[in-house]
Amino acid sequence: MTDQTRPPEGATAALMLADGGVFWGRGLGAPGVVTAEVCFNTAMTGYQEILTDPSYAGQIVCFTFPHIGIVGSNGEDVEATTPAVRGLVLRMDAGDPSNFRASQHLDRWLGAHGLIGISGVDTRQLTRRIRDVGAPNGTLAHAPDGRFDLAALRHQAVAWPGLEGMDLAAEVTCRQSYAWDETRWRLGQGYGRLAKPARHVVAIDYGVKRNILRSLADLGCRVTVLPANATGDDILAHRPDGVFLSNGPGDPVATGRYGVPALRQVLGANMPIFGICLGHQILALALGARTAKMAIGHRGANHPVKELATGKVEITSQNHGFVVLPESLPDNVRQTHVSLFDGSCEGLALADKPVFSVQYHPEASPGPHDSHYLFRRFVDMIERHA
Repeated sequence: MTDQTRPPEGATAALMLADGGVFWGRGLGAPGVVTAEVCFNTAMTGYQEILTDPSYAGQIVCFTFPHIGIVGSNGEDVEATTPAVRGLVLRMDAGDPSNFRASQHLDRWLGAHGLIGISGVDTRQLTRRIRDVGAPNGTLAHAPDGRFDLAALRHQAVAWPGLEGMDLAAEVTCRQSYAWDETRWRLGQGYGRLAKPARHVVAIDYGVKRNILRSLADLGCRVTVLPANATGDDILAHRPDGVFLSNGPGDPVATGRYGVPALRQVLGANMPIFGICLGHQILALALGARTAKMAIGHRGANHPVKELATGKVEITSQNHGFVVLPESLPDNVRQTHVSLFDGSCEGLALADKPVFSVQYHPEASPGPHDSHYLFRRFVDMIERHA
């Protein structure tokens, strides 16, 4: 980071932070300017899945792993049709891919999706800065001619309001309901189709990843996906065997303005409910708990979480900047999982209803498979409740 007012020779991109610090580098992907919260992700694999995860709406992602781009890109490893992430920061240039599944260079894939990137940045320094003082607002500019208006870039970064109070789920959710029957990917076979559904799940799309829906279909669930603003009547009209609450971006309190009333109505129907990430947070709000913005957040595929009932530790994939406050949970709700990084709440369950949720991503896209048992737990709960 530097306070240089003139770009170094060869610089075609700049990341301007709200405090005036500038990171110079080489641009990749599309030219342009974006402003967002700057966060970091520690995953070593799955960068294409990360870049297409709707939970990254409103954020610029700094990858701590230096060799991003080595597996190129392909048409299968996407979690949403239109990437919601606003930009990316890399240590090294995205080199030529070396993977049998690659169909396109990462730089060209970024450009085709209008995504702005910067390479050649000291990502360790940027990550330490975020770790020490919190996730800053930043403006990322890619100018192939090397000309930058730093004052204007800083003004944009300072003026950006931040994620608190933002209902970003409304931006990334589907616009109408649809059915899902695609199952998980298998080497040599690709994605399959659910032939004989055994149960029906309604999934509320706050920014759902495709591999979550595939994980449900893989276990025999016919899935109906509804928009984030679906009412309780909308949900119950489909007569589901269970309800799934998806991941998503933004402030859960903002999304909860319409999500909480709908969910409280569904809770009254006493049917199995499983939530993850933003769905976990909205469930907590519906139960009377509170959430708060984290200074750094959890983003990566190497986060240890402990299940309190068994003492089992699982390595999890996470992406969230808000957290449920465990001290605010009502008496009929117990905390089930805890982060071994910072002790924050990673899961909850109701004592008197078939309802549970976790803060992390059990679909493992990208990430380890330790937590995939949670989908089976949900399906088993549906079968017992039938």
